[in-house]
Amino acid sequence: MLNKTQIRRVLDTFESMYPDADCELTHSNAMELTVAVVLSAQATDALVNKVTPDLFRKYRTPEDYLAVPLEELENDIRRIGLFRSKAKNIQKLCRALLDDHDGKVPRERDELMKLAGVGRKTANVVASVAFDEPAIAVDTHVERVSKRLGLCRWKDSVLEVEKTLMKKIPESEWSATHHRMIFFGRYHCKSQKPSCPVCPLQDICREGKKRMKHVSGE
Repeated sequence: MLNKTQIRRVLDTFESMYPDADCELTHSNAMELTVAVVLSAQATDALVNKVTPDLFRKYRTPEDYLAVPLEELENDIRRIGLFRSKAKNIQKLCRALLDDHDGKVPRERDELMKLAGVGRKTANVVASVAFDEPAIAVDTHVERVSKRLGLCRWKDSVLEVEKTLMKKIPESEWSATHHRMIFFGRYHCKSQKPSCPVCPLQDICREGKKRMKHVSGE
């Protein structure tokens, strides 16, 4: 596990590599962001961003999503995996927004998690990006990077990873670090071909050191 000095170096490296990292899902308000994050489950942001421009032109309010048959909404998002369950969840969450929140996306994390299709990660993304609340959303990139570097234990659950990162990272840096870790995992520390030979953190990364030993034949 990394010590405090090493953790500070990791955070500074993330910042230097991806100073402008931000949510890559195209959206203009909390409603669009919520729908986009629901759609992004087991799908890439790039694919979601190909679907949402037409979707958001057609559906601007919760009422719009409920005004069409479920089959029509399914067809509108058919290019995205699990489109049937996602369409159903979108209509359910829109109904909840109208019934319980005056048609607006709630900013409280607990209330967000009550919405259909909105788990802890999605709630953290919406709270952080839409409402500027400090949060760390642990997706596959954040989890992989955290475990490879030694910020967390290999056996930690997603919730344990989140809690550990919240303890080790200053709260004022939670949201920014979350985005930078996603970029680091998406573009540098990739799942199949991480850029270990040119990584500025390779000397303190347990996974990186292991991979480089394997490459050198040590």
